[in-house]
Amino acid sequence: MYVIQSPNRDPGLGPNRRDGGSCQVGFMRGKLEPVNRMIHFARAAVHPVQWTVLVVGILCCGQLAAETRPNIVVIMADDLGWRDLHCYGNASIDTPFLDRLAQDGMRFTDAYAAAPVCSPTRAAMMTGLSPARLHLTNHAPGHKDGFALEGSTLREAASVRHLALSYVTIAERLKEAGYATGHVGKWHLSFVDRNDGAGLLEHELRPEHQGFDVNVGGCFRGGPPSYFAPYRIPAIVERQEGEYLPERLAEEAIAFVDKYRDGPFFLSWWPYSVHYPMQARDALIQKYRSRKDIKDPTYAAMIEAMDRSIGRFLTHLDEAELRNNTLVIFKSDNGGYNGDNRPLRGAKGWIYEGGIRIPWIVRWPGVVEPGSLCDVPVISMDCYPTLLEVAALEGEGEATLDGESIVPLLVQSDTLERESLYFHYPNYAFHKRNRLASAIRSGNFKLIKRYDDGSLELYDLDADIGETVNLASQLPEITNRMKQQLESWLAECNAKFPTRYAR
Repeated sequence: MYVIQSPNRDPGLGPNRRDGGSCQVGFMRGKLEPVNRMIHFARAAVHPVQWTVLVVGILCCGQLAAETRPNIVVIMADDLGWRDLHCYGNASIDTPFLDRLAQDGMRFTDAYAAAPVCSPTRAAMMTGLSPARLHLTNHAPGHKDGFALEGSTLREAASVRHLALSYVTIAERLKEAGYATGHVGKWHLSFVDRNDGAGLLEHELRPEHQGFDVNVGGCFRGGPPSYFAPYRIPAIVERQEGEYLPERLAEEAIAFVDKYRDGPFFLSWWPYSVHYPMQARDALIQKYRSRKDIKDPTYAAMIEAMDRSIGRFLTHLDEAELRNNTLVIFKSDNGGYNGDNRPLRGAKGWIYEGGIRIPWIVRWPGVVEPGSLCDVPVISMDCYPTLLEVAALEGEGEATLDGESIVPLLVQSDTLERESLYFHYPNYAFHKRNRLASAIRSGNFKLIKRYDDGSLELYDLDADIGETVNLASQLPEITNRMKQQLESWLAECNAKFPTRYAR
């Protein structure tokens, strides 16, 4: 028996449950209760292959058939922290449109990025595979042969620096199923060293070669040289000087939807916001300079500017009468870096919660109960199988996926089958202040294994979300069991590890 005082938590963030989590709604479950019951019993009664066909017919009260598959929009912000949005407890920054998205859909409290940096998460989103399995574990370009800190004997694991064309992306799967596919914004999966002997060219690895009909902005860049035109982003046609990038990308997202509004369409919109450099319009910056509790007014302005651009897009969906047949997912690619992540420990580049826990919101009118809250842990790789199921493609072709469809959570018919989430970051982040490590979350416990000294850290996230009290020595049985589980998973993935210099 042990007792730990839990830090104060915003009641809007929802509980961290010992029973693996649950999805909850507010005052009334509403019209979806009978639908959810139908789905639950149907899933238990039919063959898995038949389930996909059945769910498509049931989800919208029997009116959604395979030939009328929903449109899909996945918006993934860059470097947006778990507590950066108003609806996630940040009362100092105005994000009315994303707050409304949460009110109209489901908000996840225990959502995770596949990695604490951008490129691995993006690859995981596209493939449904963990960064450990992809051997793409660090942001590009990183260091070709693995980087070592001065004075350290430990060299980081080498990381692949682009997403190989051999992987089947979710865009390719949806395109084969008749979806028009578009990518707008950051890609960061096409870096090629100029001295690479394989004959690869960077532009041959961009989204248009990975299953997308349209690509605006997707290239090797991790951040824009400037948020104000000229952007100097190779995949964007420059227009008016001084144009603001979030506004431009919203226009491009709207243009894609208008072109393919007869659907179905899949839009992957990955804003460069709120990645460095910190730039926003002066009026918004001045607004936040007047608020005493704002540490960085430019960062706050960038968040609101992104919210406004997304709001403009969502408003257009309404005006185009596309809202009711469009699934919208909003999330981040890793933990925040420039904001205030408290009560979480760490930030982008750390494997603590501040580096990997993210906001995640899903709106699907007629399917997802408005105002619902889910504390079941989910992770970036889940997007791939989820979209397969949404498009009635579940069970076709994928031999291995590290993600799990979250449709049962969205319709509140069931929880997920998996026991644990895994993380592998054997690399130094750009700031080089992190320690190389892997981690596992199982129930309310999280174990971190360090590669510099082999040490273990065990935290009870239910009682200690800030990861302040290491329980490894107090709970040796749990520690050893989770360590073995983590090591077995890493072996199954054929993960790459740091190495030591010969003395």
